Amino acid sequence: MVASTLAVLLGVGAGAAAGRGPVKGRAAAFRWLHPASPPPGWKVARLPSGAATFAYPKLWRAIRTDPGTASVALIGQAHSIRGYLNATPRQGTETLANWPGFRIEHLREEESSKDVRLIASARGLRFRSGRGSCVIDSYHTSRTRYREIACLVAGTRTSSVLVGAAPSKTWTQQAKTIERAIASLRTD
Repeated sequence: MVASTLAVLLGVGAGAAAGRGPVKGRAAAFRWLHPASPPPGWKVARLPSGAATFAYPKLWRAIRTDPGTASVALIGQAHSIRGYLNATPRQGTETLANWPGFRIEHLREEESSKDVRLIASARGLRFRSGRGSCVIDSYHTSRTRYREIACLVAGTRTSSVLVGAAPSKTWTQQAKTIERAIASLRTD
């Protein structure tokens, strides 16, 4: 059940061009992205391959999802997911150049994702260990609407995807934490 819920949250999709225009070298929707070391007291999640790490708060906990990934969540009442982070190695034809379209199309192909909406996208974003392309999108499942930030980041040797998501109605409470976790991403 958790794995299927997380698969819905990941619903790997991509978006097109909204929010691409740079504002002082960065898309306006991604001004929050300031690559930085993890905040004091945060834990670090690591891909089993060791190719990528990201930080998350103590109240979030590691959860089991797909093999080869690292996932953590903030679990609420009735085991509902209030916030979610998942790192995975790049596995398909996604590239920094095609990431926005790739991500939205992937979400649209997911059986459980409906009404997929691209909110913003940007390329050439700076991360702690490389450059990345990101999208902000939303989609509806049979239970609720989610908002997510999904980034593909290329390091010197590998590329990794980090997705942060939360139900749209609680996004404002989780956004800063998800953004901070994404800003902590390191990939080889």
